[in-house]
Amino acid sequence: MAVVPVESIASLNSDLLYDILRRLDGPTLASAACTCASFSSISKEESLWENVCSSVWPSTNREDVKSLISSTGGFRKFYADCFPLIINKEVGEYQLSSYLEYPDDWTEAKYYGDMIEFESISPSDFVSIVDIRFKEKPICSKVLCGIPNANGYDEWFYNCPFRIDLLSCADRDDNNDGVVTLSVSDGLPPITSMEREKKDGKLWQELRDGLLLSWIIVNKKIKQSANLASWISLDGQRHWPTDKDFVFRFGSVLSAKDIFPSQVVQCILIMKFRVVHTEEEGVQTTLKTTELSMQLEDMEGAHVNGRNSLLILKEALSCRRSKNYSEVLESCLIFSKVQNKLKEEKIKNESRLDTLCILSGIVAVMTFWYYVF
Repeated sequence: MAVVPVESIASLNSDLLYDILRRLDGPTLASAACTCASFSSISKEESLWENVCSSVWPSTNREDVKSLISSTGGFRKFYADCFPLIINKEVGEYQLSSYLEYPDDWTEAKYYGDMIEFESISPSDFVSIVDIRFKEKPICSKVLCGIPNANGYDEWFYNCPFRIDLLSCADRDDNNDGVVTLSVSDGLPPITSMEREKKDGKLWQELRDGLLLSWIIVNKKIKQSANLASWISLDGQRHWPTDKDFVFRFGSVLSAKDIFPSQVVQCILIMKFRVVHTEEEGVQTTLKTTELSMQLEDMEGAHVNGRNSLLILKEALSCRRSKNYSEVLESCLIFSKVQNKLKEEKIKNESRLDTLCILSGIVAVMTFWYYVF
């Protein structure tokens, strides 16, 4: 077979170049765009990035999501905003005494943020785009417009702990109850019994290594997006609260500058699975999700209220990002380390206070009886 010599990339037909680029994944396509003017020009085609987004986030195949992405800058911008994950290198070694005491000049307005800025933030401006994969296979895609229980209950929402639970939200587009199931056909190992699973932990290992979560938040008003998940799980628990439950935690560390003294909070994404069938029941091993939720937690371990959460989510859309997963995981691990240290120090302080109260009580009783006798 004869091979036609090619003098340069520019001499190739643009349709051929397009056909080459459409076969690439996102990082490779971005790299190819930097190699020459021809690739750079063709790589700006929205259809290329629409294909890339579709392969990474199946939820972007929905017509309403396509319209949303187009209105907020297009698929190329969407990929650039959401593929790199949020990192935060400002997680410092905060001392408990300085963390719990708010500065004297912190008025209520400062604590709750700039009220003029806050008035421009509406819960209805946010859209959640969630995709779950197991062993690289898409198993769930969900889209939630707005924030549940926010509209019509302003004071309740603003002052109560912020939380989004996708499984408890009414799914307008699906006819099912929103529960995600996994079975042997999806790549789960067959489990003969939970007693055997407790010993070898094979199912737990497969879930922990195979699950990938993407939770993208889009603000329609300011036209910005960010992925709040860590793709892979940060940690988890086996058999909680029953022998058949598995809990996985994803998330990222978000900036809370001028909102909390610690300057950072953690976005915690919880995914829970429950074993509903094992092989000994005559049915292939099957799991279902019992929770898929988001909440924000401060350094002290307290849940952030709705008012501050909206401010933090808005700031998260313009924060630093990285394609290096190790940096993302490192920032989350540092946050957990500092948080645990603060909790331990708080427990020690409370223990000292309890001891002091007991000793004071004993001294008071002894003094009383001394004067009586």
